[in-house]
Amino acid sequence: MIGILIVAHAPLASALRDCALHVFPECASGVQALDIAPNASPEESLVLAKAAMAQLNTTEVLLLSDVFGATPSNVAQKLNDGIDTRLLAGVNLPMLLRSVCYRHETLDALAARAQAGGSQGIMPVGCTAPQNQTGPRNASSYHDHQQ
Repeated sequence: MIGILIVAHAPLASALRDCALHVFPECASGVQALDIAPNASPEESLVLAKAAMAQLNTTEVLLLSDVFGATPSNVAQKLNDGIDTRLLAGVNLPMLLRSVCYRHETLDALAARAQAGGSQGIMPVGCTAPQNQTGPRNASSYHDHQQ
């Protein structure tokens, strides 16, 4: 199975891992998180990232970072060899959930699925506030029983 390492600004990496494990608790050993503290040096962060990657105990790793060009992404880039690892920046929860579900596929396929999951998880949602709806809810006889 391919390991997943999330490298992001604190506390995002751990929060994303916690959310993923809420849905897929059986994947705990295959998903690691590294929160990069605001005052951490890139060198210190790289040492921690290498240790987190080693904890995955696998030869292939999907690296996920939050913002391209920021310290977490730059640290993850130093781990990315393009052979046994792939790096995607812009991690979000749909991307991570898709990644966890398809860890059994090849690294290239997993990276493609993760990217698709991340972008497909972003969608516009219409306003559903009662004052903006038309129809029977706005009728004078309609009573919304909210508590």
